[in-house]
Amino acid sequence: MTSQRRFDIDWLRVIAIGLLLIYHITIGFQPWGIFIGFIQNDQPLESLWIPMSMLNVWRIPLLFFVSGMGVSFAIRRRGWKELIMERSRRILVPFLFGMAAIVPLHILIWQDYYHQDLKYIFHPSHLWFLGNIFVYVMVLSPVFFYLKNHRNGAFERGLNKLLKNPLGLLVIMVPFILEAELIRPESFELYALTLHGWVLGAIAFFTGYCVVYSGLAFWNTVTTWRWVLLGLALTFYLVRVIVFELRSPDFMMSVESNLWIFTVFGFGHRHLNKPGKALQYLSEAAYPVYIIHMFFLYLGSSILFTLGIPASVKFILLNLFVLTGCFLLYEFVIRRVRFLRPLFGLKNKKLGSSHQNTVVIAES
Repeated sequence: MTSQRRFDIDWLRVIAIGLLLIYHITIGFQPWGIFIGFIQNDQPLESLWIPMSMLNVWRIPLLFFVSGMGVSFAIRRRGWKELIMERSRRILVPFLFGMAAIVPLHILIWQDYYHQDLKYIFHPSHLWFLGNIFVYVMVLSPVFFYLKNHRNGAFERGLNKLLKNPLGLLVIMVPFILEAELIRPESFELYALTLHGWVLGAIAFFTGYCVVYSGLAFWNTVTTWRWVLLGLALTFYLVRVIVFELRSPDFMMSVESNLWIFTVFGFGHRHLNKPGKALQYLSEAAYPVYIIHMFFLYLGSSILFTLGIPASVKFILLNLFVLTGCFLLYEFVIRRVRFLRPLFGLKNKKLGSSHQNTVVIAES
């Protein structure tokens, strides 16, 4: 077991949250955006959905993987009481605060834009992910601490041996394939507040814990085979686009999802495992930005979608608006106002501290 900090995992968390923002912005330019509660532009940009559909099968499962990995690191220096207390502070508190004070704001903007009666709604919205993680931590902690207290046992040795072989990656896929085939979700990419999302998230979370628990075997395998994994992932994606018009059978989408995730881990481990000032800043900013981005998305949409400019220009401007708004609020308010920091999942510390604040979406 290595205690070396894994900067590649930090980078992948930041990148995944960045992709989440772009994905949510893109929904506003789809002809069905209004039906899932987004403000929708009258002129769609449906071509954007082709690359988004590639991201959509793995972006959320990746975050669940990374979150489970974070627990595997965090548990090394914490007892079960410490873990539960810290996870409550850094997941449950922002989750409840977000449902009470942040989510209602963008719902009110949606209601006003579509001339609905204005009313306060307490709802998880995009923060459903935090609720899932908190439950996983509570439920799976006994298993995690059992494994922690039985290092070098049969499970760890078997896991290490399995993951040294590239065929072991196929074994990892089996629970995901079974989940897809048994639950048969209405849409594979519909993770929020669904049984599919709950079960898939739990499997990915537990698997993320296990691959870190096993040591370097998994990382060596995905790094060595990263180009093969990329080729296979692209093949499954192209088949889905060309043959199935983006809706391949669930078991194929499950395999594709895992192939993309293994590919991302392989290239990330090879190229991103290095510190830097950008990572130090973005790793802390990512969690608050995730919490507040929907407010700026809905606010920007309500302004820009009324303008008589091309949809492509609106898309670019909306991306700039959301990113600028999120980072200005983070930098000049959330980051600097001490009592706000815990409400957005941040530790209270001196601004000049050089110690990187790991985002709870990975460390949970």
